[in-house]
Amino acid sequence: MPDKPDYSLETKLAGRIVGIDEVGRGPFAGPVVAAAVILDPQNIPDGLQDSKKISKNRREALYETLMACANVGIGEATVQEVDQLNILQATFLAMKRAATALNITPDFALVDGNRDPKLGIPTQLVVKGDSISVSIAAASIVAKVTRDRKMCALAKLFPHYGWEKNAGYGTAEHRKGLSLFGVTPQHRRSFAPIRKILEENETII
Repeated sequence: MPDKPDYSLETKLAGRIVGIDEVGRGPFAGPVVAAAVILDPQNIPDGLQDSKKISKNRREALYETLMACANVGIGEATVQEVDQLNILQATFLAMKRAATALNITPDFALVDGNRDPKLGIPTQLVVKGDSISVSIAAASIVAKVTRDRKMCALAKLFPHYGWEKNAGYGTAEHRKGLSLFGVTPQHRRSFAPIRKILEENETII
């Protein structure tokens, strides 16, 4: 595996190549967000990397650059869809919506992970793809920044859970908020920790 993602997978394929990644499968709250990014091979931003491996400021800067120079589609699955479908199918739905949101149709998709979202176009699954393909790394950055911003906005509506810092993951602060203030409409009721709270006290705000 290369030290950092590059464009070598893309160069082996013909046509318009889209990288697709998601963020938000594990949190207790908030949507799953996916991004689809078609890079211009002549204008690939420097420093593209797995979004988890770079600072918030770097992610934000790369996000703005990507929105200006790449073809980007963003999709999400709501908390309600996560609960109705299960987290895997909701992730696939977000990925499909991201691909559909592109203003051109890609010829081939590079998708992070080992499960095929069945996008209706030829697809290669790439485990740890955000560390291998710059297109997937770009998608990971766009998805991460988009979701983090959504969680910051939701934190203003539901201020007791620290979502502006933990993005809905089950941190100590988030769990304390749940114990004190209960479950919100933005919590995933199908997730075991949330379901347990509802079964114990049915506290909903």
